[in-house]
Amino acid sequence: MHKPLITSLSNPLIKQARALRQKKARVESGLFLVEGIHHVGEAFEAGWEIESVLYASGQLTSPFAHDLISRLSFQPQPVTPQVMESLADKENPQGILAIARQRKNTLKDIKPFTRAVALVSPQDPGNVGTILRTLDAVGADTLFLLDGGVEQYHPSVIRASMGTIFWKPMVQASFNEFVDWSRREKYQLIGTSAKADADYRSLTPQAPWILVLGNEQKGMTPEQTSACDVTVSLPMQGRVSSLNLAVAAGVLLYQFGK
Repeated sequence: MHKPLITSLSNPLIKQARALRQKKARVESGLFLVEGIHHVGEAFEAGWEIESVLYASGQLTSPFAHDLISRLSFQPQPVTPQVMESLADKENPQGILAIARQRKNTLKDIKPFTRAVALVSPQDPGNVGTILRTLDAVGADTLFLLDGGVEQYHPSVIRASMGTIFWKPMVQASFNEFVDWSRREKYQLIGTSAKADADYRSLTPQAPWILVLGNEQKGMTPEQTSACDVTVSLPMQGRVSSLNLAVAAGVLLYQFGK
C-alpha cells in the first residue's frame, strides 16, 4: 500500500528534510540530504543507510528513476511538486531526494591505498566535491579533510562529487594526527607550495603517497609544509599567482597518477 501524498509544507518529515540544509541539523541528527536521481541512485547502489526517499511522481520521467523507486526495500514518500520545490536546492528539481545516515570514518578505519589527497581547512564545498570526483577518475582512494573547514556532508559537496562521495572514504582529522598516522603507515606526503623543492613535472612520487593541498586563501603554513616529505610547485606563466584548488588538484593527480 502506498503512503499518502504529502501536500503540506509543515509536515514533520518535510520540516526535517528542509532543516538538513543547515549544518546544525546535520551535525545534531547525523543525517544528510541526497538530491537528484543520479545521487540517490549512487547512495542506494553503494549500500548507504537511507532513512527516507521523497519523490514527486510527475517530475520523475526517466525509466532509471522509476526502477530505483521500485527497488527500494521500503515505501518511498510521495509529495506534491510544490512540496518538492520547497526542498530542492536548485531550480528545475529532479523530483527525488533522500535522507541518508552519515558515515564517520577515522584514521583507524582507513584501508591501505596507493594514492590519496588531503585538504587543509578547505573553504569551498564545490572544490571538495570536485576533488572527490577527480580522485575517483584517476583511481585514487581517500580524501582527508584536515583542521576543519568544509563539512563533508554539505549539499554542495555531494552535488559536485557526482555521487563519488558514496564510494570513496573521507576522513576528518587534525593535521598533526594525520601526519603522525601517515608516518607510522609510511605514506609519502607531497605538499604544494609556491616556494617548493621541485617543479611538479620533475617529481616521481614514491607510492603509497598522499597529495597535501593548503586552503584556498592561505595555502599551508611553513610548519605544515615542512611536515611534508617533499613539496612541488605549479609554475605560473601569466599574471595569476595561483590556480583554483580543484584545478590544481586535478593537474597534480593526473601528473602523478601516470
